[in-house]
Amino acid sequence: MAKTKEVSVEQRLRALYDLQLIDSRIDEIRSVRGELPLEVSDLEDEVAGLNTRLEKLQDSLATIDTQIVEKKNLIEEAKALIKKYSEQQKNVRNNREFNSLTKEIEFQELEIELAEKHIREFKAQIEQKKEVIDKTKAHNKERESHLKYKKSELDAILSETAKEEEALINKSEEYKKKIEERLVKAYHRIRTNVKNGLAVVPIERGASGGSYFTIPPQVQMEIGSRKKIITDEHSGRILVDELLAQEQREKMEKMFKKL
Repeated sequence: MAKTKEVSVEQRLRALYDLQLIDSRIDEIRSVRGELPLEVSDLEDEVAGLNTRLEKLQDSLATIDTQIVEKKNLIEEAKALIKKYSEQQKNVRNNREFNSLTKEIEFQELEIELAEKHIREFKAQIEQKKEVIDKTKAHNKERESHLKYKKSELDAILSETAKEEEALINKSEEYKKKIEERLVKAYHRIRTNVKNGLAVVPIERGASGGSYFTIPPQVQMEIGSRKKIITDEHSGRILVDELLAQEQREKMEKMFKKL
């Protein structure tokens, strides 16, 4: 039975740094988009909210129009009753009947006054709502225009970078398979805990890249020997020597150009 080929520490370090370069490139692409996807989403929600508000306002206007029609019908009915009661007063046989009809007429007159008052109030509400509708429409038009601009801006960026990003994500998954699971987990944990997402960094001018804390000469020599995986005691980042980093950068740059 063939023995599984053992992966050296140097090979692990190269694979980890390659993974870092790929993921950093993905980070760069996403940083170009910046807050645009969130802006577009927020604008879409805002426009949807404004459209819902316009629908409710229009429904409210329709309801008020119905109420005005009902009040006008009530006025016509009251007028008909007044006419009826007035005619009946001409044929009454005593004061009690006459007074009773007079009270009915007065009640219908009050109903007319109240209905006319309500109609005036409804018409005032219509004017107010129409003003709100006009302002909402103007605001909605401005937001829709801004949304259209932001969408076109986002689409332009996506059309330029989507293919490369997808290829890089696939490469990232491919390279993770070359590294043992515990190291991949450690790599992701470090990436999550540092601001710039740099989990694997080279030594630059005697200091840890990304944190810039000086590395003791003895530790630098151990890193350069590539015999074990060493982390920066200040930031927790995995450290590689500058020569290895340069070699892997040149290799990955060639790969990026082909994507």
